[in-house]
Amino acid sequence: MIRYVSTRGPGTPQSFTDVMLAGLAPDSGLYIPDMWPEIDRDLLSHLAGTPYTNVAMEIMTPFIGKAVPPDVLFKILQDTYEGGSFDHACVAPLVQVGPSAWIMELFHGPTLSFKDYALQFIGRLFDYLLEQKGQRLTIVGATSGDTGSAAIEACRNCKNIDIFILHPKGRTSEIQRRQMTTVEAPNVFNIAVEGTFDDCQTLVKTMLGDAKMRGDLNLSAINSINWARIMAQIVYYATAALALGAPHRPVSFAVPTGNFGNVYAGWCARRIGLPIDQLIVATNKNDILTRFFETGDMRMERVMPTLSPSMDIQISSNFERYLCDLMGRDYDGLKKLMHAFKVQKAFIMNPDSMQKAKREFTAQRCDDETTLQTMRECYLQSGIMIDPHTAVGLYGAMTKRDDPSVPVVALACAHPAKFPDAVEKAIGIRPPMPAVLDGLLGKAEHYIVLPNDLGKVQGYIRNEAKAIRR
Repeated sequence: MIRYVSTRGPGTPQSFTDVMLAGLAPDSGLYIPDMWPEIDRDLLSHLAGTPYTNVAMEIMTPFIGKAVPPDVLFKILQDTYEGGSFDHACVAPLVQVGPSAWIMELFHGPTLSFKDYALQFIGRLFDYLLEQKGQRLTIVGATSGDTGSAAIEACRNCKNIDIFILHPKGRTSEIQRRQMTTVEAPNVFNIAVEGTFDDCQTLVKTMLGDAKMRGDLNLSAINSINWARIMAQIVYYATAALALGAPHRPVSFAVPTGNFGNVYAGWCARRIGLPIDQLIVATNKNDILTRFFETGDMRMERVMPTLSPSMDIQISSNFERYLCDLMGRDYDGLKKLMHAFKVQKAFIMNPDSMQKAKREFTAQRCDDETTLQTMRECYLQSGIMIDPHTAVGLYGAMTKRDDPSVPVVALACAHPAKFPDAVEKAIGIRPPMPAVLDGLLGKAEHYIVLPNDLGKVQGYIRNEAKAIRR
């Protein structure tokens, strides 16, 4: 049975339930499986053409183990992916945009973002596990745009959860902000932090690393630092690969990348047996990951605002998970490396590890001008509107694919209507507003503005959380 260990040191392996409810390890590491399951090739063949729910059941069961009875897990998955939260029968459909080139539309959930695919499931699973334990949970999360609204939508009706989402003030699109701040629910709290996404993420990780605060508030995370997020995202890599001929045919993926969680899920999919050829890491001008895969030099620079704000990141939290396996589970070595990055804002990976990293990932950067050009070309050639994040991924797919005969899939991580100004700038047309966004701009907003100050953010959360032990 799979157990979970921290990237900073294995310690006592933990159960899936404990890892999901904790989010971050006590030593501030991220949880990873102590072993990787292997999906049988015959099982993959059998899954081709089956519903998304069935694929999810097979992918997730080895990671969840006995934490949830099989009939209960299948019911939660059915409720998530067949219960009306997603507006397309395929859940994550593929559309062709060129010869052997596809876009996977990951915006058919309630907040029009790829984050819905994991978070709609996780919200339901949280509620089930907390009900079994008779507990209440305080969730804290940081968002660069889409995680916040997807997490809030997933938890707004959860009777055992209070959720606090931090977003960087003035650094999300208006629609992204309003999707979070117009929600009317007594368990939802929005905090606009006067800083960057990296500041928000650091605040969240610091709070999760505070043993007293975690104990007082029963604190957990819903960002992709929570392993359950990664696990659930593996599923759509599997459905796409199966639709394009797996396991008998390899498939490549290009992923707009900021926090590294989404493309890491692709790496996990390959690790458990899916025939994934290339994994293309596509970044905007905030290209710390592209620079790493090109040179082995991981070096923080100033965060630059771009047309793809959800990727305006310099600290990619999930990268630590990949580094742990890249370094052969050298926990002490990784701990030293992450400390160096925290203090010196840089580290250099050794040449042997970099040879392996370059075999596992390809990287490409895309500036704003090229983003707009890619959006324009996609619309002119296929009639399909894409948002700027998707354009970054599509540019990576078309410029870095090694073998034109291998299908390449660019992940469309957000609906174009979430970035109407960028779409209009690219093609001269504003995207039609989906029904789910009707009236959004006229709704009252609810959020508090706080400085990038740990004490003030902690104080606000302690004052509002219902799970507080006073």
